[in-house]
Amino acid sequence: MTSGLSSLHIRLRRPLAVYLAALLLMAIIPSFVFSLMILKRSMDDQERVVDALLKASTGSVTRAVEREVDNMLTTLRVLASSRSLENDDLSAFYRRAASSLSGTGMHLLIIDRSYQQRVNTRVPFGKPLGRASDPLSVDRAFRSGVPLVSPVFFGRTAKTWVFNVYLPIFAARREDDYLMTLTRDAVSLERPIGRDVLSPGWNAAIIDGKGDVVAASDPKVEPGKPFFLSIVPSLRVGVGEAEEQGIRYRTVTEFSILSGWKIVAWAKAADVDATARRSYVWLSGGALVFALIALAISLAIARMMSRGVRLLAADARRLGQGKPVALRHHMVEEVAVVSAALSDAAEERVRAEAEIRFLMREVAHRSKNQLSVIQSMLTQSATSLESRQDFVETFRRRVAGLARSTDLMIANAAQGIDMDELAHNQLQPFIPEGCDRFSFSGPPVRLDTQVSQMLGMALHELATNATKYGALANAHGRVDLSWRLDGDTFRLVWRESRADIAPEMRTPGRKGFGTLVLERMLGMSLDARLQRLMHEDGIEWQVEIDSARLNNPPPEGGKGTAAG
Repeated sequence: MTSGLSSLHIRLRRPLAVYLAALLLMAIIPSFVFSLMILKRSMDDQERVVDALLKASTGSVTRAVEREVDNMLTTLRVLASSRSLENDDLSAFYRRAASSLSGTGMHLLIIDRSYQQRVNTRVPFGKPLGRASDPLSVDRAFRSGVPLVSPVFFGRTAKTWVFNVYLPIFAARREDDYLMTLTRDAVSLERPIGRDVLSPGWNAAIIDGKGDVVAASDPKVEPGKPFFLSIVPSLRVGVGEAEEQGIRYRTVTEFSILSGWKIVAWAKAADVDATARRSYVWLSGGALVFALIALAISLAIARMMSRGVRLLAADARRLGQGKPVALRHHMVEEVAVVSAALSDAAEERVRAEAEIRFLMREVAHRSKNQLSVIQSMLTQSATSLESRQDFVETFRRRVAGLARSTDLMIANAAQGIDMDELAHNQLQPFIPEGCDRFSFSGPPVRLDTQVSQMLGMALHELATNATKYGALANAHGRVDLSWRLDGDTFRLVWRESRADIAPEMRTPGRKGFGTLVLERMLGMSLDARLQRLMHEDGIEWQVEIDSARLNNPPPEGGKGTAAG
């Protein structure tokens, strides 16, 4: 299982830039897809709004056309009630009709059942008139007996494309029936279908019942010709689509019941969809640009972070090699924190290595001192006892006393010990049994753990030196240890007397390793003030320590210095 996970981690291992890029894409792609959905919904809503507007536009065109037709029918009915027409006074009727229709763009015709024009206000009264140009519509109007709107046709008299509105008038005799007719140029209907009533890109046309164009907003779509889209023959109305010569068109169709015509609005689907396409292109292009910018930024950030990680890796290798590591300032807070931790760790390692080296020297020195103490105990035991059994027992007790002193320091390290107890236990291994060569004097003073450790080591060192070189190196030397509290100062005096001092030990300024240890343990760790006096019969040490330090742990700096 572990090996499988390890191989999976190896397969998934990629540079930081890859993961940053993936993170950015995961953030951008859903937003892009969501934006596309919102845009699609917005475009659909917009298209529905446009369709509704187009329906309204074509509906308004249809109503305008029907109003025009209705007005023409109303005009016909008014003219049909003329008294001059009842009196068969066509001349008077002509004058009244021409006056009424002046400036309207409409002209009046009266057509009988033989398709002959009897009145036409397009030409002067009395001028010979021809037959009607649209006999099929005339025939239908007579047969239906109801008002009729003709398809568009080319008027021979008007010399242009026109349409007619017929109102059948039936007399008592069938041969006297006639059609009251209003004719208009087809171009006059272009105003209701002007571009100002349509959406941009759209055109509209009025298509008669045969599918021919009556009027159109597009100049290319000419009146009188079949409409170019195939939707016209059907009665389908509303929004739709059509295709002509491979081009798709959007269409909106309305039907006029009064005229029987269709009103068609159309536009190329490509033009209608252009806005949506532009929106999609802008959105896609913007998303791509932002993605590229984000990727570039992510690559720059990844490069910066990778460089920081590589520097951290190099610093970690330097730390492993025991070399110093400088603090690096970085824009990424986490990298700066790790760099600071590595720098601190390097400093701690230097201090720890210095402590280890000093402790190793101290251990080596103490081992030698212990051997010297044991050798001294061996010599004293051998010279003072006669029987072998007494020698063995005395020597064993002294070695056991030395071990007990060490155990006492370990056992009481947490609570600290009394100065008198510390002195007796530290110096007990150096005192021959039944001997009065040591004296202790001083008030009860409770020492902190660290202070007692330092003073205990110092007493052990002093006793060791005395055993090797001073008052305890012979059979008649003496050591007096005293201490007192003098105000804010703790004073300790170690005085050796009746010692055989070698000439080289009297050299001024000479310091052995034991003296250096004392100065570092007491002077640097406890801020003690030490004075070393050399008398004729032995050495004297005077130690002064601020009493506030006896019951407080030394600062970290002091502790590190003592150890180092």
